[in-house]
Amino acid sequence: MPQRYFLIESRDPFDTTTADSSATLARSLVAEGYQVTLFLVQNGVLPTRPGSRSKHLADAHKAGVTILADEFSLRERGIALDRLVLGVQAAPIDVVVDAMAEGAKTIWH
Repeated sequence: MPQRYFLIESRDPFDTTTADSSATLARSLVAEGYQVTLFLVQNGVLPTRPGSRSKHLADAHKAGVTILADEFSLRERGIALDRLVLGVQAAPIDVVVDAMAEGAKTIWH
């Protein structure tokens, strides 16, 4: 079974140009044969709405990255679940603990 990576992005892509680096890293890891989940939390969920900053998520999804967005962070920012860009699924924060318990290499930005 390939090594699993669980990347957590909490940065607002509208405040910093490096917030998209997690999606870029995720695509690179998938290309190397790893299973990768990108979990968006806090202001990291902002590009889940269709718009100019959601392209990195669409590219990651096309590459085979699993993209999850924290349900609480979405609700807190008024982002409706039926308005998420293609490939993004809402998930509880519990998935972070589960991934770590299952041995996934975890990186938090």
